[in-house]
Amino acid sequence: MKIVLSLIATLFVSTSALASAELAEKKGCVACHAADSKRIGPSYKEVAAKYAGNKDAVAALATKVVKGGGGVWGTIPMPANSQVNLAEAKTLVQWILTTK
Repeated sequence: MKIVLSLIATLFVSTSALASAELAEKKGCVACHAADSKRIGPSYKEVAAKYAGNKDAVAALATKVVKGGGGVWGTIPMPANSQVNLAEAKTLVQWILTTK
């Protein structure tokens, strides 16, 4: 029974990660961000490290994804992303924050 539950959990996590990677591609996040290297904006790993343990990170970063922002990672601002709704932004941020 433990093996079956472990397999189900692994499939769920893998599917969620894949779905979020696909969502990042679909919504254009990869034009400015990469998993482990800086492009125009910080890497997903840098974001995850900076906000590790911050209980307010998902809400704050999801809002920033949708509305844009600047000043945190340098002089280049993050533009607003009207093609991403708040629920999608939360999904993306939750996925990014698990990047190690």
